[in-house]
Amino acid sequence: MYHHLHDEDTSSGTIKPELFREQLTYLQSKGHHFITLDQFKKFLGGAKVPDNAVLVTFDDGYESFYTLGVPILKQLQIPAVNFIITETLDHPQEDIPPKMSREQITAMSTDSDLIDAECHTHAFHGKREDGKAYLIQETGETDQQYIDRMISDTQTCIANVEQAAPHPVDTMAYPFGISDKNTTTAVQAAGIRYGFTIQPLMATRGVDPYRIPRINAGAPQVSPQGLEAMIAQKVVVVRKTP
Repeated sequence: MYHHLHDEDTSSGTIKPELFREQLTYLQSKGHHFITLDQFKKFLGGAKVPDNAVLVTFDDGYESFYTLGVPILKQLQIPAVNFIITETLDHPQEDIPPKMSREQITAMSTDSDLIDAECHTHAFHGKREDGKAYLIQETGETDQQYIDRMISDTQTCIANVEQAAPHPVDTMAYPFGISDKNTTTAVQAAGIRYGFTIQPLMATRGVDPYRIPRINAGAPQVSPQGLEAMIAQKVVVVRKTP
């Protein structure tokens, strides 16, 4: 999981483009194979993927993914998916860091089969005055009111992403990794079939498709060797029965 790429920003969710490249090439040198989101979804359904398969995901739809990340991914022929916050699509440069525009999302999605765009909610990636995330059920809000609110936001996000990227959208990354049974009920009703969290574990075939874990590789202290070690530590060995 990644968020932002920048040569000088040292925030916890930002890494330098060169470190990003080094992580990817190091994993390749260690026998890891990068797969598309579609391959991953088919894997959950029982299909085979290459040994040591890795799916690269980005959250938030930052412009740095388009300007710095996509060129690296295309050069290395590595697929990735970016989960987009669609509320900012009409004013992407007003955000800090700037977000991708509709035109950039369209360009990256149609230029090759490597890059995918999916949902990160429309207007729920933020926090209320009480410090709680918009995604959390409000005090006094009934379960059904929350579910209806979440369905509406998710449907808006899906429509916006599908307008920019010409493919069906059925996957979401939950803001701050937050999800519960009501969240699942809502996003499922809205058309989402796969949900990514920030739980730092390996995604195995038996994982709940609405609770898919991810390893955070997008922090400046994560070296290529450290990332490979994190992946190795979380590998689940499936023993063959005689």
